[in-house]
Amino acid sequence: MGKIHRQTLLDNERGGAYVDYRVIKEDDLFLLTDKQGDIPAADEYGLGLYSKDTRFLSRFELLIHDVKPVLLSSSAEENDLATIRLTNPPIEGRLWRESVEIKRQRLIYEGGLYETITLTNFYPKAVTLELSVRFDADFLDMFIVRGFMKGRTGEKTATVADEEGNRLIFGYIGADGVKRETRITWDVPHSGIEEGGTVRFSFTLAPKESQAIRFFIAPYVDDRGPVQYPMETAVQALEASYEEWLGQSAQVESDMPLFDKLYQRGVQDLRVLLTDLGYGRFPVAGLPWYAVPFGRDSLIAALQMLSSNREVARGTLLTMAQYQGTKQDEWRDEQPGKIMHEIRFGELAGSNQVPFTPYYGTIDATPLFLILLIEYYHWSGDLALVGQLLPHVERALDWIKQWGDRDGDEFVEYHRESAKGIANQGWKDSDDSVVHENGDYAISPIALVEVQGYVYQAKLQLVPILRQLGRIELADRLEQEAEALRQRFEADFWMEDEEFYAIALDHEKKQVRSVTSNPGHALMSGIMSDERAAKVAKRLVAPDLFSGYGIRTMSTESSGYNPMSYHDGSVWPHDNSLCMLGLAKLGFGDEAGTVISGLLQAARGFEYYRLPELFCGYDDSLGAPVAYPVACSPQAWAAGTPLVFLQVMLGITPDAVSRTIRFHPVLPDGMNELTARNLQVGEGCLSVHVLREAQKPDVFTLEVLENTTGYGIQME
Repeated sequence: MGKIHRQTLLDNERGGAYVDYRVIKEDDLFLLTDKQGDIPAADEYGLGLYSKDTRFLSRFELLIHDVKPVLLSSSAEENDLATIRLTNPPIEGRLWRESVEIKRQRLIYEGGLYETITLTNFYPKAVTLELSVRFDADFLDMFIVRGFMKGRTGEKTATVADEEGNRLIFGYIGADGVKRETRITWDVPHSGIEEGGTVRFSFTLAPKESQAIRFFIAPYVDDRGPVQYPMETAVQALEASYEEWLGQSAQVESDMPLFDKLYQRGVQDLRVLLTDLGYGRFPVAGLPWYAVPFGRDSLIAALQMLSSNREVARGTLLTMAQYQGTKQDEWRDEQPGKIMHEIRFGELAGSNQVPFTPYYGTIDATPLFLILLIEYYHWSGDLALVGQLLPHVERALDWIKQWGDRDGDEFVEYHRESAKGIANQGWKDSDDSVVHENGDYAISPIALVEVQGYVYQAKLQLVPILRQLGRIELADRLEQEAEALRQRFEADFWMEDEEFYAIALDHEKKQVRSVTSNPGHALMSGIMSDERAAKVAKRLVAPDLFSGYGIRTMSTESSGYNPMSYHDGSVWPHDNSLCMLGLAKLGFGDEAGTVISGLLQAARGFEYYRLPELFCGYDDSLGAPVAYPVACSPQAWAAGTPLVFLQVMLGITPDAVSRTIRFHPVLPDGMNELTARNLQVGEGCLSVHVLREAQKPDVFTLEVLENTTGYGIQME
């Protein structure tokens, strides 16, 4: 199979109903509108044009004769550009209904928003019409827009309407002392600019004639803003960038078109979520609300992407190392060696009203940083990067020992110190996510089950790498610490009556006895005994945890279960993907295949076959997954989930120490053939073909089509 082309996603078969918004993004700028392409005044959802956590456009409404057009179609499938088709309603004495097509085409390129509005007359006679576009900019910090925080803000300055220059400028001086502006230009004469930001245009169109207006909307910060390019140049550059990305990534072809679509969707969505702070590209968390660097989210998404594009892991590691904690700062929950949680760039952060500069309130990002480095090394063989980051590794290990385990009981625990920080600091970070069986919320310090697995995995898997680097004493110490942790873990987290692990230990070292998906993450660490791991694997796909569409975050039998809850009964694709990695690693192929099949069926229920951040935990008897109202889409670790499918189906495990690649293929029901090309391993690429044997459905053959990796192949 050749290079994946973007148009392969644009076939006639669509998945699911449209979401309630349209979002496009490139680099640090994204536009969030309703399906008509508008940002209505006084919108409650937070629609707008955002850069650096600031809303640079809070109104953007298109009217024809002061009437809202009728929506025909709306698509932002390609992430970087959107096309919206509208028409006119009946306008008495002026326009017969559906006389004029109004097409809005928009894209973002190098920090500016380009929008072309094309009017085409399909009435048999000439028509004269008035188009108006209403603009405004409130420059609100995203935390304020979303109602999360209140704070001291700056003031808007005078709006400048440059009638001769076809330009409109909104200005603001923030509480952080930063000057912000939104500059809007267009390329045809207007018929008037009204106070408040409405621009009017008049058109006379002959039958079948088309005319267009091109807008350029640019955020400026302290008088610095983007260069405007010809629209065609911007389109071509974006197309070339996406083609390059898709060509660099692993390609797949199977006899299951649904998987192929979902995989391609994931690869394309991850491209739009990439950003670069100067240390290499890495994924931000998701659109629309988390288009910023996140420790946990970025690390997990990069981990998911290793089989498809390992260079993202390198950029992620270097970025996280750059922002590693250096001091004790309670306001930001920072300690030396800790990997950050989240960076924000808006007015509240800039004026120190919120601690996200960056904020370090995460318990799992530090061990995940170590795991990503380990896995990147095995996929790349890049021991030089490990050596370069070794000081950061040692600081992370020191943080785990000194700050993560403050009471010296072997377990890593979290406790919020910042007055405006996050209370629960694992991936389930909502206030109600760690709940006892009597309904009480656990009190911190809290030791989460999956975090102990991450720490064990990081310490144990660093051992052979450190020995390669001559760090024998450190390797020996980590090996001993890992074994001590394993023994305490097995003694303290196992719930004998449930035959499952507790989600956490609370401040009194009491088990938080909810049955959740969290222990599924610990499967990949190897911290569990074989017997108990088998019981966990079986429970993950039992009816109380498995909805038919995926593993729920909480069992239906637990007291805190709520199918509509963010973390207590919903289904998160990324959560499932980490469980799958452990299931596949330990040989639970049937269970891993069950999870893959469920998520594939769920994908049918969502637009563009795009798995969202999460969906509700109702079972599949309803016939379709139930959407969670404010789930991010696209979202990085949801987009990375189908890439994990590929890794699990191939059963691929590269080992840079022994320079071997092990395979244990397991294809899900309904798939009998899979080809993967351009897998980046070692010094080159690997392409393979997996085939299910006709007479032996549980037996798979592997054909190596290309191997320039320098690694040997081992079939298990």
